[in-house]
Amino acid sequence: ATRRLAREVAAGRLDPEDVDAETLPRFLDTCLLPDPDLVIRTSGEARISNFLLWQSAYAEYEFTPVLWPDFTAAHFAEIVWNYSTRERRFGAVSA
Repeated sequence: ATRRLAREVAAGRLDPEDVDAETLPRFLDTCLLPDPDLVIRTSGEARISNFLLWQSAYAEYEFTPVLWPDFTAAHFAEIVWNYSTRERRFGAVSA
């Protein structure tokens, strides 16, 4: 994404002064997709490994010890239910 953005600047199609936090997402491979609301990490790893780092800034995360091959529809349903009960703040602090 950053290389594509840099090529646009070098070609004169994008003014460097116009590059800001809103510009980069337009160059990501996922630019045509909505940002995720929920990210599920299996295998007990409580880290995101830079996965969708820019896009998931306001996503809710669920870390589960279940390994991916053992992850079932029931696990998914439970996580979605838990997600539905959360207060989404999108970076804001609770009052």
